Amino acid sequence: MKILNVSEPGLGSSMTEEETRDFLSNTMLFARLGTIDDKTDPNVHPVWYYFDNERIYFQTGKNSKKLRNIRNKNNIYFCIDQTNLPYKGVRGKGTAIISEDINKNLPIVEKLMLKYTGSLDNNMAQLLLDSLKRGESVIIEIIPHFYATWDNSKGTM
Repeated sequence: MKILNVSEPGLGSSMTEEETRDFLSNTMLFARLGTIDDKTDPNVHPVWYYFDNERIYFQTGKNSKKLRNIRNKNNIYFCIDQTNLPYKGVRGKGTAIISEDINKNLPIVEKLMLKYTGSLDNNMAQLLLDSLKRGESVIIEIIPHFYATWDNSKGTM
C-alpha cells in the first residue's frame, strides 16, 4: 500500500498503513468518485463503498453515467473523508474494473448493504440486491495506485 502525506505542515500528518486500512474499513462515509465523460468533462459521483483491505468496490446501475464514463476511460479518482473536525481522509487514483458476474458480485453487495443499512432485511438492501440479481447493476472494483492520506488529529499546532 503506497501512502502519500498530503497534510499541510503543522495541521496533521498522514495515516499509517494500519490506520488507512482501519479508516477505509470501519467508517461509514460516502466515497466520491471522479470520472471523465465523453466530452472530457470531470464528473463526481457519491457512492457507498466496500473496502476489502486491498481494493475498493461499489455497485452501480448498468445505465449509470459513472459506468459509461468508466467504460470509456477506466482511470478513476476517489476521495473518502470526514467533514467534521478533526479532518481526516483518504484520496487516490486507481484503475476501475467492471464485474458483471452476479455470483461474484452478490457477496460484495451483501457486505455493502450490511455496512450501510445494518441488515439485508430492509427495503434499500432488498432493492439493491434484487437489482444485482436481475442483472441491472454491476460492481466496479478499484485497484488503487496510491492513497493520499491526512489526519488533522495529529496536528502539531
